[in-house]
Amino acid sequence: MLAGFEDFAEFDVPTSGTTIHGVRGGTGPPVLLLHGIPETHVMWHRVAPRLAERFTVIATDLRGFGASGTPPSTPDHAPYCMRAIALDQAEVMRALGYERFAVVGHDRGARCAYRMALDHPQAVARLAVLDIVPTGDAFDRADRDFALGYWVWSFLAAPEPVPERLIAAAPSVLVDHMLNAWSQAPDAFPPEVRAAYGAQFADPDTVHAVCEEYRAAATLDYEHDRTDRGRRRITCPTLVLWSAAGPVAEWYEPLELWRTWADDVRGAAIDSGHFLPEEAPDETTRHLFDFLTATATTPLL
Repeated sequence: MLAGFEDFAEFDVPTSGTTIHGVRGGTGPPVLLLHGIPETHVMWHRVAPRLAERFTVIATDLRGFGASGTPPSTPDHAPYCMRAIALDQAEVMRALGYERFAVVGHDRGARCAYRMALDHPQAVARLAVLDIVPTGDAFDRADRDFALGYWVWSFLAAPEPVPERLIAAAPSVLVDHMLNAWSQAPDAFPPEVRAAYGAQFADPDTVHAVCEEYRAAATLDYEHDRTDRGRRRITCPTLVLWSAAGPVAEWYEPLELWRTWADDVRGAAIDSGHFLPEEAPDETTRHLFDFLTATATTPLL
């Protein structure tokens, strides 16, 4: 068990589509933490122990990442769309005994989190999304800056087996690029944490699953957002946090954009690179505590 999770218990929960690995610790109202790329649940190692002082914290590996399952895909990439990935997480929480909970997601995990709030509103009491805008809006607003800055979206979504073969030749190149280029503080990732992130990209099944997730993002996730925009809303309180120096701050008005999707939105920029929980754990944790404990029309339990 990596530092930060010594007091957490590991679990593996079967879902209708795969098996999800995670850890659980603390006592109090349940909070689900979801990671981004190229990470696993380990990315919360500086935040989860603090939240566990007042909450029951569950941190999982998304389908296709870490020690979670990598089920076979299909020509339409449906097993790796966020609708399927969100269903995994809802089923895990139900299996652990939590019918209603808060969910906090970063990057890909945030895309799973807001899809869960749309598809399973009865389960999600509060939603926090870190350093993203909705997938459909990102594609609709894509321009030259997006194409160059978010090139990973196109590269990983390229037809099989092109990205899979290229990543297999040097998996650490991709992982280190993400951690170094997207952060303001590359030393925020201790060697053992970098090793945990890099190890999964040496597994061909994981690499294929991650690529399938990006192929699904450009097709099914986009269509699901397009169908829901203006028709379905996120009804729970929503916290939006983003890097003050990153593309979300530069290209969008994140609070305005999220208010087109959600009824109750608050948030702030954080002086950090993309990886808020690892680069700015104190400020990230403070915002999460304030949000999760605030009086709202929709209680956490």
